[in-house]
Amino acid sequence: MTPLNIPEWQSLDRHYGDIKFLSMREQFALDSGRFERFTIRSGELLLDYSKNRITQETIDKLIALAQAVNMKDWTEQMFTGDIINHTEGRAVLHTALRNRSNSPVLVDGQDVMPLVNAVLKKMASFCEQVHSGSWLGYSGKKITDIVNIGIGGSDLGPAMICDALEPYGIDGLSVHFVSNVDGTDLSTTLEKLNPETTLFVVASKTFTTQETLTNAQSARQWFLKSAQQSDVAKHFVAVSTNAEAVAAFGIDTANMFEIWDWVGGRYSLWSAIGLPIALYVGMDNFERLLDGGHAMDLHFRNQPLAENIPVIMGMLGIWYVNFFNSQTHAIVPYDHSLARFPSHMQQLDMESNGKFINRQGARINYKTGPVIWGTPGTNGQHAYFQLIHQGTQLIPVDFVLPVNSHYPECDHQSILLANGLAQAEALMKGKTAEEVRSELVKEGYEGKALEALLPHKVFPGNRPSNALLFPKLTPEMLGQLVALYEHKVFVQGVVWNINSFDQWGVELGKQLAKAILPDLLAADESISEHDSSTTELIRLIRQLRQ
Repeated sequence: MTPLNIPEWQSLDRHYGDIKFLSMREQFALDSGRFERFTIRSGELLLDYSKNRITQETIDKLIALAQAVNMKDWTEQMFTGDIINHTEGRAVLHTALRNRSNSPVLVDGQDVMPLVNAVLKKMASFCEQVHSGSWLGYSGKKITDIVNIGIGGSDLGPAMICDALEPYGIDGLSVHFVSNVDGTDLSTTLEKLNPETTLFVVASKTFTTQETLTNAQSARQWFLKSAQQSDVAKHFVAVSTNAEAVAAFGIDTANMFEIWDWVGGRYSLWSAIGLPIALYVGMDNFERLLDGGHAMDLHFRNQPLAENIPVIMGMLGIWYVNFFNSQTHAIVPYDHSLARFPSHMQQLDMESNGKFINRQGARINYKTGPVIWGTPGTNGQHAYFQLIHQGTQLIPVDFVLPVNSHYPECDHQSILLANGLAQAEALMKGKTAEEVRSELVKEGYEGKALEALLPHKVFPGNRPSNALLFPKLTPEMLGQLVALYEHKVFVQGVVWNINSFDQWGVELGKQLAKAILPDLLAADESISEHDSSTTELIRLIRQLRQ
């Protein structure tokens, strides 16, 4: 099935031809109710999508497309544990991890909620031991530093959450994240730490991930310079399903926290992969994060499509990628603590929807996932915003705007918010040649000098953006935001008829790396079969090492 053949898609295509030059500035001038018409609330979270190149007819047609691809049916299949990750034969149940209603969720006839609750209880008990000091290091000292060793979803999500919730961090505890197999990452982290007071969380579902296991083994070597092998159990815990490998490493399997194959890596921060979050901010705040995710789940599952934040954001993304030919999408949080938020969303979106094969195994002939990127405002304004304002590409932007800061003693928040709102307004309005001319005349320009400068200061405007506004970045609100983007990605995958929950593209590079590594380490001159470029690069690396 290709969405291009759906009548509702074809209707949107004709509609795009009618309104592709629509001016948002003119629409705001003509319609004083545009903001009220194009905003949605979920609790304290507001989505303002009025600064998009849309009319009410556009939204109606986008919603009709969502209905045509059975969006509500797919949503129910996900929430109820149907096997929608068909290439791996798995259910997709990250929503069960934050199912605070505790309603039964069945996989193969078994309710998974007792399993989820048991792990949460185990996490709570372990966190209490570490925080209270009943869990001590080998020399009898209290734990002061948590080091999470993982990669991908076992790193990006938890690291982002810990950064964002730093104001909630427990006194006397610091958290660190090591993911890159580049030894610099681990070495620069360990050089600041005391092995007597450091706890390592090794996060690997299979306990075979090359980067994670390499870093974990090197961390163990560092630790054993000061301690005994029997002490490893006091300083290393695991998040995994492979008890045999965990035990072989030296970790007591009583300190192994279980995850399941229906938890995808990029969706796993809600699971025991979130253990470093719970250790850093406390289990109560981790559960508040789950509460926020569950609140967004209820909104997504129960609200009508036209009043549904993930659906609207997802369908607007379809509008720009498939009709306006937009290739990238920027996420710009006006909160420094959300510095890693765009990176986590980059993995979530691009690993999920970067696909060219549909669910039926056929090659597709339309665009799927855009490139996701961004950094905190206001830094981006002094860097890439030039391209967004005056470049030749159309780049939709999400502005993430908390109203209140956790640090009111630095009275910067109004300046920060003014900049965020101004960027969204400038992208929408632009600046006409007549407006530029008037400004230049007031500045004393005239004649050829004025005419020469004028075109450089014109802004076309009509650049779309969303604003996500909320009172403060609390654990609950952060949970809502992350779940919102998870569901937005799901919505787009349904429309594109792709499986958003596998990631076979990650595997090929891993396979080839395993073939190349022995050649780099070989003691003799032999090199196995590669293309000529790879072969010569291997040979050059060997020479440079000598």
